[in-house]
Amino acid sequence: MGWLGNDFVVVDARAGKVRPKPEIIASLADRTSGIGFDQFITIEAASSGADAFMRIDNADGGEVAACGNATRCVATVLMDETGKDKVSIETRAGRLLASAGSEPDTITVDMGVPKFGWQDIPTSEEFADTRYVELQVGPIDNPVLHLPSLVNVGNPHAVFWVDDVDAHDLHLFGSLLENHPVFPERANISLAQVTAPNAIKVRTWERGVGLTRACGTAACAALVCAARTNRAGRAATVSLPGGDLMIRWDNNDHIWMTGPAETDFTGAFDPETGQFSINDAAA
Repeated sequence: MGWLGNDFVVVDARAGKVRPKPEIIASLADRTSGIGFDQFITIEAASSGADAFMRIDNADGGEVAACGNATRCVATVLMDETGKDKVSIETRAGRLLASAGSEPDTITVDMGVPKFGWQDIPTSEEFADTRYVELQVGPIDNPVLHLPSLVNVGNPHAVFWVDDVDAHDLHLFGSLLENHPVFPERANISLAQVTAPNAIKVRTWERGVGLTRACGTAACAALVCAARTNRAGRAATVSLPGGDLMIRWDNNDHIWMTGPAETDFTGAFDPETGQFSINDAAA
């Protein structure tokens, strides 16, 4: 399944465990030798009354707690299957509620409440104010990037504010920042450019994935951090390389994300061998 250039393999594991080894996931994710994807998603039986549990493995084979775009894809599967216009999805980051959007073929997901405390992000050292953190790239007296805003929206994010997101080589320093010692669980690294009070442009180096055309949690992170630093309001269109996403941070501090999802192909998967057999491909 795909969304704005972000793509996932979604496997239904509710009838039995389907959990390939990390090395198989990493091999499959390779866009040259494998099928190629950003995340490997398994839909599993929920234990808490939700419609399903969503497990998320990144392209490097490591498990993560949250992925906004994958949540939209899983919600689409569950809604198509059940005919419901609302579903609940359990994740390691908590329960997420999804509903049919007001526009055709869109899904809205309640991404929950963001966390700003340094212990919750987490960071390896204490920061009194995570709106601006002393972290930089480049010379001390003339840094290329500095003073990012930090937030956890189910996973850790560092948002660097720039005048032009396309003027910086995120591929050059994305991995370095992702693995910086200040982030004990690594972090998603974004460049954000506020173009209007209700418009933000974002590029993201995703933890365990690399440069990505779309990252839903990064869009959420950029909006709430922009609002916290008085750069934008509490609702905005977030433009990613793959397209636009609507983000709203409501007065109860819940983040709402709205956008499309679509199915690229269906088929069967053998977790032992990592082999796919495609039954149906989208035109």
